[in-house]
Amino acid sequence: MKTNSMAKIAAMLASLVLTALAADPKAAPTDLDHARLYLQQTQSLAAGATQGLSLAQWNFKPAPDRWSIAEIVEHMVLAQDLVLGPVRQQLAQAPAPPRGDDHERVDAIVINRMPDRTAKFQAPDFLQPTGRWTPAESMERLRRYYTELTKYLETTPDLRQHAVSAPALKAISKGAYESMDAYQSILLAAAHIERHTKQILEVRADAGFPAK
Repeated sequence: MKTNSMAKIAAMLASLVLTALAADPKAAPTDLDHARLYLQQTQSLAAGATQGLSLAQWNFKPAPDRWSIAEIVEHMVLAQDLVLGPVRQQLAQAPAPPRGDDHERVDAIVINRMPDRTAKFQAPDFLQPTGRWTPAESMERLRRYYTELTKYLETTPDLRQHAVSAPALKAISKGAYESMDAYQSILLAAAHIERHTKQILEVRADAGFPAK
């Protein structure tokens, strides 16, 4: 990617982060507060990155093998649905985390490495966008899922007591960790949104992106 495009992305992201932080700039003192704030910030980042886009801008593809913004948001929604559906159901009946599991280390890996766009991963078939919804429908689903994720965070008493296999965590930790608890699944959902908000900004920074 050209230097000027990278600078443009950095500037857009910085602006979005400042907007997301404006509501509550204080450091979170507890795990619950930290996750709640991270959910709020990443939702604001995604909303800000897609606000006011025209249909042409939603559907613009920088290259035939790259996703449009509409496809990126659809992928975001599919991943949220996975966490709130199958993963949450599995966690409710899953065994305890491995003995000696360093949950603070895993938390940090999720938050720091999942949003890192320098590491590339191929989305599995069931998370591939296929044009299921309009952009407006996708954004509304994303909004509802954020509400549900926050409810999941605040009403689940045993967020650290069960763990399931997590291929995404295994990938970003390069095999160091293979399972995550419910708290980490919520962090992962938010970090995944941050990752793909950066991808949206990459599309917007492309030289061919429509002016309107």
